[in-house]
Amino acid sequence: QVQLVQSGGGLVQPGGSLRLSCAASGITFNMYAMSWYRQAPGKERELVAAITSGGGSTNYADSVKGRFTISRDNAKNTVYLQMNSLKPEDTAVYYCNGRLYSEYWGQGTQVTVSS
Repeated sequence: QVQLVQSGGGLVQPGGSLRLSCAASGITFNMYAMSWYRQAPGKERELVAAITSGGGSTNYADSVKGRFTISRDNAKNTVYLQMNSLKPEDTAVYYCNGRLYSEYWGQGTQVTVSS
């Protein structure tokens, strides 16, 4: 049984930081490319950041470049999203995604940036 279990998130003031985690089980984690997506109310789900299976390459949405960092620890089967300098427009439900031949999603985590 494949599971991607997310943790982190919550309410933070503008300019603050949060770290999301996504722990995988039931897959050979170090073979999977991992990504973070987000979906704000009334908007489509969008790619935020992605990292290759070995962690050697990353890419980011223009809106988060320089503020967010995706990383992974293959020994812990976990991918992270460090979010700094958060803005109200970062408010969304964040999802982790793992993709190889199949695709799997985490349960989603609410991030709210508000004063």
